[in-house]
Amino acid sequence: MKKKECLECNEKIVGRIDKKFCSDACRNAYNNRVNKDSKNLIRNTNNRLRKNYRILETLNPDQKTKTSRAKLIEAGFDFNYFTSIYTTKAGTVYYFVYDQGYLPIDNDYYALVKRES
Repeated sequence: MKKKECLECNEKIVGRIDKKFCSDACRNAYNNRVNKDSKNLIRNTNNRLRKNYRILETLNPDQKTKTSRAKLIEAGFDFNYFTSIYTTKAGTVYYFVYDQGYLPIDNDYYALVKRES
């Protein structure tokens, strides 16, 4: 019978027949290495969403207001990152970052809203 080797460090594995790693440290190191690219994408996306959320929250302290596109961009808002789209029966399209939303009005202005929980 062939001895099983750890997928991370190639040491001999002692224990259960279906064991793949010699220790928790090797299991964690292996999984961190294998998932690194996707984790960076997820981390960067979450950071952008978090930043957009903070900007909307700061500019909309009273649950409903109006602001300029320039002010959003100046604060670092990225219009490519949002969590959902809500379309009203009338066809009005709101973009949301969690419970903070914005509605494009005119060319350079946005209505900011907070969704009721």
